[in-house]
Amino acid sequence: MKILYFDDFKLGILKGDRVVDVSAVVRDIPHTGPHNLISGLIERFAEYRPKIEAAVAAAEGVPLASVRIRPPLPKPGNIDCMAVNYMEDGTLPEPPPINAFHKSPNGVIGHGDTMVLPDIPATIFEGEAELALVIGKRASNVPAAQAMEYIFGYVNFIDGSARGLQPPGNTFYQMKSRETFAPIGPWIVTADEIPNPQNLKVRLSVNGVVKQSFNTSDMAHKIPRCVEFVSSIHSLEPGDVIPTGTNHRGLNAFMDGDTVELEVEGCGCLSIKVRDDLKRTWSRETRLDRQQKGLTPVTTPQLTGKYAVGQ
Repeated sequence: MKILYFDDFKLGILKGDRVVDVSAVVRDIPHTGPHNLISGLIERFAEYRPKIEAAVAAAEGVPLASVRIRPPLPKPGNIDCMAVNYMEDGTLPEPPPINAFHKSPNGVIGHGDTMVLPDIPATIFEGEAELALVIGKRASNVPAAQAMEYIFGYVNFIDGSARGLQPPGNTFYQMKSRETFAPIGPWIVTADEIPNPQNLKVRLSVNGVVKQSFNTSDMAHKIPRCVEFVSSIHSLEPGDVIPTGTNHRGLNAFMDGDTVELEVEGCGCLSIKVRDDLKRTWSRETRLDRQQKGLTPVTTPQLTGKYAVGQ
């Protein structure tokens, strides 16, 4: 099942190329807004699924192309991102130590929305293509052997980053938790539709040019271990999100006017725009391009605009 919000945050189910409004089916779930309606549904999904399936079967729905898709998880309680969690196409000699960081839920935007690059002296702005896990029930100190039982579904996630901020070594919060830096969507795909999340193609394109292309099989720490680790730090609740990391070799600058599309196999296509009122520019090189040319630093220097060296 593919679950989404559309228009004024009506709850919908994707039915082919149409969407069926099932808001009436779930209206008795206690909630104060779309953020905890979806978490309430996730928590009670076994009870509500038959009712939802019956409503979808009986309805024609409306064309998906005619609606505005909204973030399927408008404000998760937690977004816990795995850090440096890929073997970079097998080029790393050994898995890096497992690590994660918290990203502000206030950064969430959805399909068709715009990532806004702020007026800060970042050396570059990047977005990381990631498969994200959606937690289905309260999880605390979950052993890896049981971790998959706690996953409700999967969703595309872009981890926006403002690199190179000062002072060095004290920048992760201000790099990762900016407004609009957590694009997610277009819908949640329930776990039963993704039989092997550890073997999914991930592709991110910028203006139609593929920049990141990798497979989730290259994760350094696999999905069960990620859930085990994060749930050992703090409890997870239904609707919480764990983005599982990225292969950094294809990272590239996000710039004003860009259209960015992320497709994780089976999870649809998340498309966003990028806006930079300062109109800063970088070359279109990826990190891998620079590595193959023997260039340093690993990220391309800013070429023009405010904060460019020499301007």
